[in-house]
Amino acid sequence: MEKVYIELKNIEVSFLGQLVLNIPRLAVHQFDRIGIVGKNGAGKSTLLKLLAGQITPDKGQVNRFADFAYFDQLSRPAEREEVDDELLGKLSIPQTEFKNLSGGEQTRLKLAGIFSTYHEGLLLDEPTTHLDEAGVQFFIDQLRYYYGALVLVNHDRYVLDELVTKIWEVEDGRVTEYTGNYSDYLAQKELVRNRQLKDYEKYVKEKTRLLKAAEEKMKKAEKVTQANKRMSKKETKAKANKMFMTKSKDTSQKAIQRAAKAIEKRAEQLEAVEAPKKEQTLYFPQPAALKLHNKFPIMADRLTLKAGNKILLKEASFQFPLGSTIAITGKNGSGKTTLLRHILQRGEGIIISPKAVIGSYEQMGYYFEKDETVMAYMKERSDYDESKIRAVLHAMNFTENDWRKNVRDLSGGEAIRLVLCQLFLGRYNILVLDEPTNFLDVFCIEALERFLKGYEGTVLLVSHDRMFIDRVADHIYVMENQQLKLRN
Repeated sequence: MEKVYIELKNIEVSFLGQLVLNIPRLAVHQFDRIGIVGKNGAGKSTLLKLLAGQITPDKGQVNRFADFAYFDQLSRPAEREEVDDELLGKLSIPQTEFKNLSGGEQTRLKLAGIFSTYHEGLLLDEPTTHLDEAGVQFFIDQLRYYYGALVLVNHDRYVLDELVTKIWEVEDGRVTEYTGNYSDYLAQKELVRNRQLKDYEKYVKEKTRLLKAAEEKMKKAEKVTQANKRMSKKETKAKANKMFMTKSKDTSQKAIQRAAKAIEKRAEQLEAVEAPKKEQTLYFPQPAALKLHNKFPIMADRLTLKAGNKILLKEASFQFPLGSTIAITGKNGSGKTTLLRHILQRGEGIIISPKAVIGSYEQMGYYFEKDETVMAYMKERSDYDESKIRAVLHAMNFTENDWRKNVRDLSGGEAIRLVLCQLFLGRYNILVLDEPTNFLDVFCIEALERFLKGYEGTVLLVSHDRMFIDRVADHIYVMENQQLKLRN
């Protein structure tokens, strides 16, 4: 039997008076490979910090029986002298101060520090953020045959599919365990949803049948009442017989009414089954005034692009087709973000349709200029009706209470989600998105995928999330060897 490395018992963790985690018992075993999923704010990182001893629960016990390394985006890396030189080379980490490293290079250095020393367990919070495709693959290869316990919070579904054999879903403060990787988890959720749908349909059918039967009984009782009224108007010589008949009719009427009431009660006593939540398909049709007619609204003719003295593209030519989602991939430092900015600035060598109205999302902190609610912010920047705005906000995990929040009080993650909502509902016909999935949970990434499938405009995006690209991109380009090449 596998050893227990960490055990949580009767855990309660609250934040600002609200219960964040309520865990009767949960354990990490010696060879567990666990992926933690849940919506932003559900408590994934809190659970990981609890396992790592970074926070103390309000109630309950955390028992640790093994040495665990803990990684998060804010932690400092190990000193260079403590890091394996071979790993530094493999990860292409330059010899410079930590503050001078890019986000991807900082992540690589911190991972190199963790991989340089063997630990019985690893607790990793979003370790692949900022890593390019090669960096993600290196991360997977390092952990594929790791001989220890792995607990991982990650929004990259490809990583979860490759590395984990259990999923912990954090929802409403509780943790539910599923066997298998992320795709297995989705399949199990779909089975549960289908079962719930069948139970709901059965419940509705039975309730409808009972209510219809009760209605028919009541109609029958009404007919008896009408018959009694007609009888009372008729004269009869046999008064005793008349009294007997009326009493008999009254009794029959009441019996039928009682039967109808009994059926109604049975319908009320049926165990209610809720309909499973269905993801709403959202469409973003282009207004006639915004429609483009150029076959290729973004083009380049022998574009040479530099970053300082480094040549990123040399006499590159390309044409991005109208109404398509185009993904640009490449290694860190290949110039993907620089190319997007050059396009946004309509720089030399770039040809853009004169009627193009471009909305952009960049990897940066968002500053809101004035005090206004989330809903007011959206209404001012969109021509869609409020019901559509509500549906889009809901898909990105904004509740009704969130709609009344001041945009200046939003967290970084909330601000990112709001900006993405506004772009799809805004007055644009081209969207340029630079790493839009960073800092989104898997549920919001899936919502973003649905947005892109329902969007009629042209989209140009950069992402290192290969599953996301495979799901949304109509055309995939690779930046390499100073050229932009269409991937077959």
